[in-house]
Amino acid sequence: MYLDARKRSFFSDSAPACSLRGHWVSFCLVDELGVGATYGGLPYTVRDSAGQEYKGRLNGLGFAKLENINSGPVVLVFDELYSGSDQPYRRLMMRPTYQLPVTELQVRAEQTGFAVVDGRRAEANPAQQQANRFYQVEVRDLVRHAAHLPPITPCAHRPKRHALKMMADLGFGPPEPTLSGIVLFPNNHTVLKVRPLRALRPMLSIEDKFSALNLYQLALFAALSYCDFGQVPSERPLHEVRFPLDPSVGNLFAEQLSLYQEAWRIDPKQVQRFHPLYEEVPYSSRFEILPFDPELYPQNRPELKEEQEHPAHLHFFDDEKFGTDTQAFITHHDEAILIAVRGTVSRTDVLRDADAHQVPFAEGVGKVHDGFYQAYRAMRNFVLRYLDQFHTGQRIIICGHSLGGAIALLLAEGLRRMPDAHYNILLYTYGAPRAADSEFTVGASSLVHHRIVNHNDPVPSVPAPWMNTTAKLWIPGAITLFSAPAPGGLLFAAGLVRMGGNPYQHHGEQHHFMPIMLPDGTHSSVLWKPGCESIQEAGCNRALQLQGDMPDRDTLLRQLFQAGQHFMTASYIPAAWATLRRWQQTLDSQGTLVTAREFELLDQALEDMRAQLRAKRRELARRRPANDRSHETNDPLNAEIDRLHASRERLASLRWRRIEARDVYGSHAGAAHLQASLKRWFSHRENREAAQFASIPTPSHNDLARPQTLDIDSIV
Repeated sequence: MYLDARKRSFFSDSAPACSLRGHWVSFCLVDELGVGATYGGLPYTVRDSAGQEYKGRLNGLGFAKLENINSGPVVLVFDELYSGSDQPYRRLMMRPTYQLPVTELQVRAEQTGFAVVDGRRAEANPAQQQANRFYQVEVRDLVRHAAHLPPITPCAHRPKRHALKMMADLGFGPPEPTLSGIVLFPNNHTVLKVRPLRALRPMLSIEDKFSALNLYQLALFAALSYCDFGQVPSERPLHEVRFPLDPSVGNLFAEQLSLYQEAWRIDPKQVQRFHPLYEEVPYSSRFEILPFDPELYPQNRPELKEEQEHPAHLHFFDDEKFGTDTQAFITHHDEAILIAVRGTVSRTDVLRDADAHQVPFAEGVGKVHDGFYQAYRAMRNFVLRYLDQFHTGQRIIICGHSLGGAIALLLAEGLRRMPDAHYNILLYTYGAPRAADSEFTVGASSLVHHRIVNHNDPVPSVPAPWMNTTAKLWIPGAITLFSAPAPGGLLFAAGLVRMGGNPYQHHGEQHHFMPIMLPDGTHSSVLWKPGCESIQEAGCNRALQLQGDMPDRDTLLRQLFQAGQHFMTASYIPAAWATLRRWQQTLDSQGTLVTAREFELLDQALEDMRAQLRAKRRELARRRPANDRSHETNDPLNAEIDRLHASRERLASLRWRRIEARDVYGSHAGAAHLQASLKRWFSHRENREAAQFASIPTPSHNDLARPQTLDIDSIV
């Protein structure tokens, strides 16, 4: 019998849908350059209109031909699982949870490359001229289980999906729960150009040593932590999930980078482009967002209700429902696990920040900020569940901004102290407040922590070392201290009036953006390691100076956070980018980190601070009663003067220090992919701008990837 007119676009009148033999079909798989050798020897399965299966292998040129098959179209699939010994693929296929159905076709497609540098699909192909039919296909078109593969990209020569559905509707071949494969038409030679399975992966150094690369890259991820995960549907998905929201965590990792698209937006209202440095990797080596496939993974089944697992549940922590409002995301590849913790956004965050009472750090030693500890404890099990499933020895890289930096510190130390876990932690924080006391800091001395501070960011200066009490008692003291500083005074003096217990103390190696004004009036800054907290406190003091009488609380907060130096997209990220560019230029020119003029300006600023400290010491001595021979009050002051002297000596050493590639790029310094990655990064106009000085631009209040106006991390 013959098909009616509705079906003739797929099955011609000369091709009856019955079990008659005598037809043939041939096909060839090629890469974007029209070469089929990449797919040579690949096993395939063809099902004809009578349900007959034909198994075979492509020849060395990626070609196959079947003759004397049953009349009508056939369905072609390449569903053979990978059987090789390449360990990265074997690990993905054999891991305890979310084992991936990696096929031989997927492995071959990951070994090909794009014809166009930016990954856009080339519409034409050299092999197209030899074909009766030509299709641009993707691996997911040819395999049964595709949830772990990237979404389809638009193109001009997509295969006819409704042809496959019609084959199923007509009952050709055995029934399938999902439609898979490509329909090939009889007595035709079909060329299938397979899109490469390549992805972009943000470069992160896994070395302990501070690098300009990590400074910039992790600043972007710390800001991304303010975004939603972006999964649709966000809860109880049935068959599939999507990530249409841009920017969002899911959209970045599951779609844009998986599709080889260079993403630059980490803030919904971001105008200035900040492009991460990407390396091109096989798709399986990307930062992974785990698949959702209820057929393969029982934990994905909707009937589990609240216990159902899906990507948002696995990668994204949002404790809004349960009180702490902590938010973080986690993802991984075979060398690194990335965790980013969000800073203050909501009123709940503010109330938590205000609780400066110290509580024991149960996972280690010392005491920590009660509000930060509650947030850390809320997300601890979320992180441990992920690590239990996907940690195979990778470096765990944690970052956070503001409140997120404080929580990240407690998380990092808690993971480091887990018995028998052997987690290798690397921590970068931006504008983080003090989170713990001096005993905690000493106990966590082996934790690698790079603490980034803007000179005029007030948040790292709180809680003050004396703030081991309740908000009710210390808020009036804090307001008095912040609102009426002596001209040129330093907030470090607050440590002299500590009220019992060990003082709050910063942890980690401080990297400080020190502002200077050049002779031409240009505002600039230099990133260095002063090792002296009074420098940071002096910057905070200048940011908080007010005119007139002591203001009320609202005025204080408004004045405080109009400084802008605490924001990510307005301050920390531009400063980190400028530092990376400057270090790149210094590396190329074989110059030094600090120019002679910069050293002169910074050295004078440090000498001015030292004079202020000495004046404070004399003032305290005058106030001491005549019969008081105790010098204990001056001990912290004398120690700070000594640290300031050491800071000047450290600054002097920078005049002669030469930049090495490892200072800039860390573990990527000698990598074969580095030059290609840099070429991609410099192809963007924004990254070719000169950055003679690491200048921090005027803050923009249009940026959202930052704390809101009432972000008062640990101040009230």
